[in-house]
Amino acid sequence: MASTNSNFDYDVIFIGSGHACNHAAVTLALAGKKVAFVEKDLIAGTCTNYGCDAKIVLDAPFEYLDGLQNYQNLAVQTSPAVSWTPLMQYKKQLIGAFPVILTDAFSKLGIQILNGHGKITDKNTVQVEDKNYTAEYIVIGTGARNAVPDIAGKEYLHDSRDFLDLDIMPDRIVFIGAGIISMEFASIALKLGKQVTIIEFSDKALAAYPQEYVKKLTAKMHKEGAEFIFSDAVSEVQKTENGYLVRTKNGTETECDYVLNAVGRIPNIENLGLEELGIQADRKGIVTDDHLRTAVPNIFASGDVLNKTVPKLTPTAAFESDYIAEQILGLSDAPIVYPSVPNLVFTLPRIAQTGITVEEAQAHPDLYQVHSVPYGTQQLWLARNESDIDITFIIAKDGTLKGAAIYGSDAGVWIDMLTLIINQNINGFALKKMIFSFPTSTYGLLSVLIPLMIAPLLPPPPQNAG
Repeated sequence: MASTNSNFDYDVIFIGSGHACNHAAVTLALAGKKVAFVEKDLIAGTCTNYGCDAKIVLDAPFEYLDGLQNYQNLAVQTSPAVSWTPLMQYKKQLIGAFPVILTDAFSKLGIQILNGHGKITDKNTVQVEDKNYTAEYIVIGTGARNAVPDIAGKEYLHDSRDFLDLDIMPDRIVFIGAGIISMEFASIALKLGKQVTIIEFSDKALAAYPQEYVKKLTAKMHKEGAEFIFSDAVSEVQKTENGYLVRTKNGTETECDYVLNAVGRIPNIENLGLEELGIQADRKGIVTDDHLRTAVPNIFASGDVLNKTVPKLTPTAAFESDYIAEQILGLSDAPIVYPSVPNLVFTLPRIAQTGITVEEAQAHPDLYQVHSVPYGTQQLWLARNESDIDITFIIAKDGTLKGAAIYGSDAGVWIDMLTLIINQNINGFALKKMIFSFPTSTYGLLSVLIPLMIAPLLPPPPQNAG
């Protein structure tokens, strides 16, 4: 696929500049391709400016607070407090510099930035405001946005971008939805002593994650003051003299100062010219083939705008972006194959999973062994007194790790290591030939995992004669 047509303004035009686009753009620019971003918002997209990066900056001190509570009345008598307003000022200063820094970095690579909304008018042309730009290839990486429920008072709803820019944390918050965004933000609000109510139309929180661990998390959050209302939906938000009144279909009424809407996200597919080009798209995103090509072969799609079954996460967007760069450069013509994807919720503590899910493994006992390990109690000395850490390992009959789920503060580090073991198909004997630092929580993790991986491969013990 590698070719350059000098009749075009660019080799590749990316509609969007987030992770779904900029990984490929950098690679292509380094390979000497002429590349441009079309961006109507902040350069580098949602995750960098008002998503994951902002969240982790704000989350960090609360993670320390949660860890200190494991030593409450043991070695810590009084825990420090977090001041939200100066923390937010720090976040704005730090994250606010990213667009300038990244614009300069992209410019030094020769990547041009076309400011405005991009619409594809034919297979090689993108219209940005009133100007047309041509390219041999076009990549759509426009991401997704918060879905807004069609209810009375929807104009009073706030989204994740608003929350991550709050100068003052409201005292009473209603979260609509019990997915990742609500559960992560509610964890922070609870640490500040705020009143939290979470309303979810289904009967559970974090439906895509192991419910054994989700129930542990919701119980912890309830103990910290959260109220969960399941199997109900918000029907109206009314402005009052003292804030807002949130009504549900089942008749529940909750007074609050702030309403965060987090019922899900929908792809940004409007006004891109897709229908005119015959490119199929729906509420789940743009349809592509197994090479991430749309119905127009030189137009790709990447990231959260894709209609796909793998998790819509920053790492998968970056993976797709890198894949598209290889396709355009002619380095590979193989269909995209996703490895195991680590999936992490930044609640307090974290919940993570990767590979084969617990439910899938339990449904196929002939293929997998499911090992639940109460790591916190078994390895308390390595667990920083976090006694409720739980890990589930899913191991195939050949002794290879196929999946894992974790409840605990170190879940992020652990899930990455376990994903590496899965994707590289490393067996227990190979792990035993490696040396890891000690005493660390990772060493403790492997000391529990390796015997479980080796056990299926060992000869059966001799029968007692007699």
